[in-house]
Amino acid sequence: MSDSDSGSGHCSTPDSDGEVAREIAIVSFERKLETAEEIKRDLADDYDRIDILTYHGDVFAEHWGEYDCFVGLMASGIAMRKTAGLLDDKWEDPAVVVVDEELTWAIPLTGGHHGANQVAYDLSKLGAVPAMTTASEAAGKQGVESKAKALDTHVVNGDSTVATNLAVLNDELGPVARLDGPKAVLVDDDVTVLKRNGDDGVVLGTGSVSGAKKEQFLTAWERALDDADCDWDDVDFVATGTRKADEPGMLDAAQEIDAGVVYFEKETLTEFEGPTPSRSKELIGWPGIAEASAIAGGRDHELIVEKQRYDDAVTVAVGR
Repeated sequence: MSDSDSGSGHCSTPDSDGEVAREIAIVSFERKLETAEEIKRDLADDYDRIDILTYHGDVFAEHWGEYDCFVGLMASGIAMRKTAGLLDDKWEDPAVVVVDEELTWAIPLTGGHHGANQVAYDLSKLGAVPAMTTASEAAGKQGVESKAKALDTHVVNGDSTVATNLAVLNDELGPVARLDGPKAVLVDDDVTVLKRNGDDGVVLGTGSVSGAKKEQFLTAWERALDDADCDWDDVDFVATGTRKADEPGMLDAAQEIDAGVVYFEKETLTEFEGPTPSRSKELIGWPGIAEASAIAGGRDHELIVEKQRYDDAVTVAVGR
């Protein structure tokens, strides 16, 4: 994300997927239905729909395309043999994850960046170890699809991610650049284009003292959203400065509301400095992070709620 012509921002998200899985099916042998019910119960709040399908030879084929992700409560070999002939396009195919009956491992087989990594991560709440094998996640890095989710966007040109995720793996991909239109853009095959989802979300720009707690962030954000006549579902993402990249309370709060976090460089925030004076500019040369982040991240670069301070710990502004 950046200014009206160019610029940059870093982003992170609490999970490791690019496309969000909202409707999942747990495919289980009859003898394992009790475990399937346990999974459904523990993940119910995280998904729009969770169904349990009793396994038979054609169960995947019969329901292919009906769900975003299949969770196979079975050996990986069974799931691979029964789904291999159904796979066609990684951007269209549902994701597939397998988990053992003891809930020891959650293994994304296909669609890692398209829901499988996300579901495997969520299964860790039940004790399963998510075995990520997508290259960027295996190396502890955030792939392009993950950046897309953090920005509430989608990848327009899917084939480009082969090159850009390799660049992520090699630490050669710079921050995501924002370009405001109307403009025509000519890109090469190794440039991934992200397009925003929807057109009416808001951005929570936030700053804090070091060590601010999750509850302080959540309370501050909720009050600011109330002033904007918005709620959690209206939030595209949380935005802040790169100097706040390691605030665990902020990251925990963002995870609580299922939002990604975007980090803006000092130069970008300086360009979008807000109207409220900030001591940080006098002390360390940074503009007020909350307002500048909200303005820089907003679709229209518009500040709709000026900076508020909560508990002398968290600042927040709302941008659109």
